[in-house]
Amino acid sequence: MKITMINERNINIATVRSSELLITDVQSSLDFIATVGFETGCNRIIINKSAISEAFFDLKSQLAGEVLQKFINYRMKIAIVGDFSVYSSKSLKDFIYESNNGRDIFFLQSEENAIEKLSTV
Repeated sequence: MKITMINERNINIATVRSSELLITDVQSSLDFIATVGFETGCNRIIINKSAISEAFFDLKSQLAGEVLQKFINYRMKIAIVGDFSVYSSKSLKDFIYESNNGRDIFFLQSEENAIEKLSTV
């Protein structure tokens, strides 16, 4: 896992890159939150969807809800970056739409979009 800090509009954002899965269950999400928070002091994180288990994107698994609740509990804003058009689930599309209209969790197409969003909410 490689963590880079970006400062946009005087807001620090941690960008996390990894060639391996970082979030596979609730415990790994807690470890991720703790590691990034400790190493950077940031409460805004950008992560690529490829670092998150595919089970996360199957809402029936309830993994997305459990993991994202941890981000909310620890006051961490997160932008997940990737191509979400590959999913056909209407409930996932609705979930992504609702999240993107909130203030804490975002599913975006590019890192540039994520930096813009996280630096303005």
